[in-house]
Amino acid sequence: MLSRILVLWLLLCYSYSKADICLPNHEGLCEPGVTITEDIQVEVTEEDLGTEIVTTTTTTTTTTTQTVTNEDSGNILDSSNGYVGTQDDGDMRTDWGGQGPASMPTGNTCGELGADRCAQITGSGNSTSTMGVSGMGTTFIINNIDISDLEIDRGGQVRYSIEVEKRDAQDRIYMHITGRNGSNTVFQGTDILSESGIASGYQSYTGSFDFSGVLNRITVEVGGRDINLAIGPLFDDVTVNVFYNVINTIITQQITTLEEIYYLNLFDPTELEFVEEVFEFNDISFDDGDIDFTPIEAPTEEVTYETVELEIQEFEIDFEMDLPQPEIASVEVQAEMELELELEMEMEIDLPEPEVEETIEVAQVEENVDEGPAEEKTTEPDSETTEESPVEPEDSSEQEEVQQEESEEPEKPVKEPSAKEKAATKIVKKIDDKERYDDAAQMKTLIVMQILGNTKTFFDAQTNIVDTNVNEYLNKTIEDQYGVLFDMAQGQTMEDIINAQY
Repeated sequence: MLSRILVLWLLLCYSYSKADICLPNHEGLCEPGVTITEDIQVEVTEEDLGTEIVTTTTTTTTTTTQTVTNEDSGNILDSSNGYVGTQDDGDMRTDWGGQGPASMPTGNTCGELGADRCAQITGSGNSTSTMGVSGMGTTFIINNIDISDLEIDRGGQVRYSIEVEKRDAQDRIYMHITGRNGSNTVFQGTDILSESGIASGYQSYTGSFDFSGVLNRITVEVGGRDINLAIGPLFDDVTVNVFYNVINTIITQQITTLEEIYYLNLFDPTELEFVEEVFEFNDISFDDGDIDFTPIEAPTEEVTYETVELEIQEFEIDFEMDLPQPEIASVEVQAEMELELELEMEMEIDLPEPEVEETIEVAQVEENVDEGPAEEKTTEPDSETTEESPVEPEDSSEQEEVQQEESEEPEKPVKEPSAKEKAATKIVKKIDDKERYDDAAQMKTLIVMQILGNTKTFFDAQTNIVDTNVNEYLNKTIEDQYGVLFDMAQGQTMEDIINAQY
């Protein structure tokens, strides 16, 4: 058996996106949205089995749906969120600890920051902080805030806010944040909130630092210097929020297999016709390898006298509109007359001469011989000539007259069917042979016969037959008038038989 396998691969990609693709090394926040990518692979296998060719098409569609969202950790300097203790709370109720001198004033000293409590930078030094920031006299620092439970692995952004009151223009204050992945530094960011020489007064500052990849630890440092040794920079209400990318990826795969079988002249016309009828009159379904054939029920036609009569009228109108062509009819009549004349002539030629005519001829000859003088005047004809010469029969003239009468006899006119009869015939012929014996077809045929016979009211004059009580007849006694005579005759016969023995 010759076998041939052909494999065709087709790769199609389809992408639908509402957002930029957020790669793992993306720095900062990705645009939220949905990215849909489709990968279509088509495998076509063709196998020649000799008697049939099987073509199998397998389509594998892989759909990747990527949803990008920006999640918020909340304020990690709020002790109620569980990332820091109350001693490191961003409301500056306590000292965070750090480098250089510091103070935690309350009341009027805090100014617009609120009378509850605030942090004051009092150091006048000019050194580099633990986090590597120069121009530092005092620092407030929180080291290694653990945010590993957020499972940040696609980058994001750290945002902060801080309220500052700097009364001396020569003072300075800064914000520094370091992000780590374990012991590895992911990012470092320093913002100078108010530099020396700027009389900023009360201000609320915000800022952000972008990062990529994994982030699980954060260090926050607020520092600066007091130049005039008066009231140094004051700050309060420090917040730090981590916004990070979350990518949900859903991969779905759909495999569709289509098998086409091309048979190579395996069936004869009868078998093919049977197969076509099976598919025409049945709904075919496949369930777990099982094939189910459900017959298709034809719509039931409501047949009434009125519907059939209306259908006949429609066909009748069509037949009445079709005008007859007289030329064709006259030609047909002429051809029929010519055919009849030819048949009559052939019958006259083929008729055998009756023996009675020969007898009459001999009698005539004998009469002529007895006449005497006539015999002397007539010469004796040659025997061969006499035998070959045709002799007309005595009643040939009568036959000619009969033939003329038959030829002159007018043909009986053929009754042309009416338009109603033609319409009725067409309606009956329209009935499919396969449906000819169902109830609707039989009813339609009967109604057509009623219409043609004008027997619409045939079934109206119907009466119900009432059964008679049989017991009335069973109780009656029938008197046999001849019973006595019959008994007497039988008795006499038996007596005669007995007496015959003696």
